[in-house]
Amino acid sequence: MAFIAIPVPFLIVLTVLQALSAAAVDAQPTAVARPLVLVHAHLIDGTGAAPQRDVTIVVEGGRIARIGADPQPVRGAADTIDVAGRWVLPGLIDAHTHIASTAAMRKALESGVTTVRSASTPHYEDVGLRALVRRGVLPGPEMLAAGVFVTPYLGETALADPRLAEFAGAVLTPEQLRGVVRVNPDRGVDVLKTRATERAGLPDQDPRKQVYDVAQLRAIVEEAATRNVPVLVHAHGDEGAYAAVQAGARSIEHGTFLSDSTLALMKARGAFLVPTYTTVVDLTRPGGDYDDPVLTVRGEAMLPRLADVIRRAVRLGVPVVTGVDTDYGPRSTSRVAHEVAAFVQVGAMSPMQALRSATADAARMLGLDARTGTLIVGKEADLIVVERNPLDDVGALADVLVVVADGRVGLRRIPFTLPPR
Repeated sequence: MAFIAIPVPFLIVLTVLQALSAAAVDAQPTAVARPLVLVHAHLIDGTGAAPQRDVTIVVEGGRIARIGADPQPVRGAADTIDVAGRWVLPGLIDAHTHIASTAAMRKALESGVTTVRSASTPHYEDVGLRALVRRGVLPGPEMLAAGVFVTPYLGETALADPRLAEFAGAVLTPEQLRGVVRVNPDRGVDVLKTRATERAGLPDQDPRKQVYDVAQLRAIVEEAATRNVPVLVHAHGDEGAYAAVQAGARSIEHGTFLSDSTLALMKARGAFLVPTYTTVVDLTRPGGDYDDPVLTVRGEAMLPRLADVIRRAVRLGVPVVTGVDTDYGPRSTSRVAHEVAAFVQVGAMSPMQALRSATADAARMLGLDARTGTLIVGKEADLIVVERNPLDDVGALADVLVVVADGRVGLRRIPFTLPPR
């Protein structure tokens, strides 16, 4: 996909932040938000349990402190939001995004996303954005950064770090692959992205065509593992995806043409599927991130294939997670709420299963399930408020009224009434 232009002053800020070590950046203290109380809330906690009605949720120190009909009151000053019978559920997770600006980060947050996993940015913008959010400078989702995409030809991304200059021609041999991989952890990434097949969003490529074999992919995964960095692999085609799973990929991104044998291997190896269904929908429609007649025809052919893959993956027990493969730029129309709704509409999941794909299951894939993905006492206060019960109408997720990320209110649209004079 195309990346939006970043203003020069912001690039300067990012450059300064990226010059710091990841440890030093993460060690910076963040001011603790005031206690927060949500009253008269209907709660879907993301565990799969039945909803709890008319409860009070108390947030202290950025975490869920108490949930109940009449919990112990907060000591001292607190902010109170009367949810007025609306629905509270865990914040959404976008596990495949290309956010590279503060404006895009804000747009993701306001759509209900409280955690994102980057699927690469061209110049380590995701590392800088992660630092700004963690230090409390920027309201936004928590970012797991991926840095530079490990791909056969780096192109302009070779400018992202002086050490990448020697790989500007090609990244094909095990030595070259390991060399590029080593740069990313040094820049503080949490995850690493590579590809096994060509792209669907470029009309001159066939997304089924394999670009790295199992030996090349294994070199990437093994080198990343030396720094405890998991690898997500772009793969529409079945042969490339199978090689990626053999090599140890944490997740397969897209997976449009996966066979049952590849899905079975994913199940056996514990690999996740991030189908980015809404991206293929975007191919078929005018506007959005893609607007090309060749891609429209391609998307129309791919869409039923991908829907079938999602259904088969769920039946086989392969965990499926939400990701919408957008940069949340000015033309973007894809949102996690649409991905959740699509999983229900194609007949792959119940509304509760689809909600968990965007919350608890996604948190498990990211290794964050001990602290987010469900709303239970002790976990981080990452939550959203919507108007209607999404278990009755999954489309309700598209209309987010309140967003709380790490205990901080990032969006508040209620109450709609004027305040008393």
